[in-house]
Amino acid sequence: MADTPTGGPMSRSEKRHESHLGRSYAVFIKHLSEVGKLEAGVVECAAVSVINALLHRIQPEEAKDLEAQLPRKLLEFLPKEEGKKPARKYGRTRDDFLRVVAEDLGKDASEVETLVRAVFLGLREHISEGEAQDVESNLPPDLQDLWRRTQ
Repeated sequence: MADTPTGGPMSRSEKRHESHLGRSYAVFIKHLSEVGKLEAGVVECAAVSVINALLHRIQPEEAKDLEAQLPRKLLEFLPKEEGKKPARKYGRTRDDFLRVVAEDLGKDASEVETLVRAVFLGLREHISEGEAQDVESNLPPDLQDLWRRTQ
């Protein structure tokens, strides 16, 4: 009986729920690749990196509100902080933001602004207008400009 799952079989509702989570994530990623004209291999990594950096740049309460509107499967890919300070500094400037994303993606900082704008655009279209305004108001002016350029 070693190969019997410890959690038991999933009910139909659990299977439907899991299927829904996968579909909402797939729709989000497909939308990002279409609006940002991103390659399939880049879109998922770019989404995780940009959203993680964005969540570190806004107020914790606002980050929770934004997370609540994202596909749960996407949130599973984000690094867990476990109550500690992030290992690296996310800085306060646009250049810092782009540098962090570039490091995550193994690219030069000058190459990632287009990726960041594409993810911002897809994200803005996925969340409510009120949430988009709240995110913008929590960003420093140079990042607000980058966020607005996706409208």
